[in-house]
Amino acid sequence: MTEIKDQSIQHYLDQLASKAPTPGGGSASALLGAQSAALTSMVCNLTIGKPKYEEVDADMQILLKKSESLRTILTAMIQADVDVFNKLMAAYGLAKTTDQEKAARSQQIQTVLHEATIVPLACAKACADAIKLSQEAAEKGSLMVISDAGVAVMSAYAGLKSAALNVYINVTSLKDRPFAEEKLAELEAILQGADIQAEEIYQLVKNKL
Repeated sequence: MTEIKDQSIQHYLDQLASKAPTPGGGSASALLGAQSAALTSMVCNLTIGKPKYEEVDADMQILLKKSESLRTILTAMIQADVDVFNKLMAAYGLAKTTDQEKAARSQQIQTVLHEATIVPLACAKACADAIKLSQEAAEKGSLMVISDAGVAVMSAYAGLKSAALNVYINVTSLKDRPFAEEKLAELEAILQGADIQAEEIYQLVKNKL
């Protein structure tokens, strides 16, 4: 099956709008983060080599490597969300006629729910990283593309908050409450200060326009 990243934008959007369970919000969250990283790379590519920005050239080259690495990670997460959700749907679809079947089904659902919590949590972390990278792009990038750094931070912020929703909804079904509470604590640590940081970067960009 062709991965989402290899499909046309139109096909992806058609699938997103359809009755099909995947792709859904989780994939959209990862895509938002990947777009953010790509935009940060764009700012880097249009700043590097420009005489006017010679002082930050080395910094922007390092930033470019980081943003491209992060873009690869987030792009893979688009498909990862589809895969884990399909596994979860398959688990819910298991037979539940006998007590033995019910027990096996319940165990499989819980096993997959662990993974379905970890995947969006990793996406949230990656989107938070994308916010941080966009800040340097906003601070040092060419003024010709500074608005793109602003779009980068807002895209990453949307991805972060969206991924968080997918963590919240999955932990509610977990019977392993210590695991659930641990992952919720990790998520809250990732979210800590993100609202303020995103707004500050947005205002930084706006003030440079």
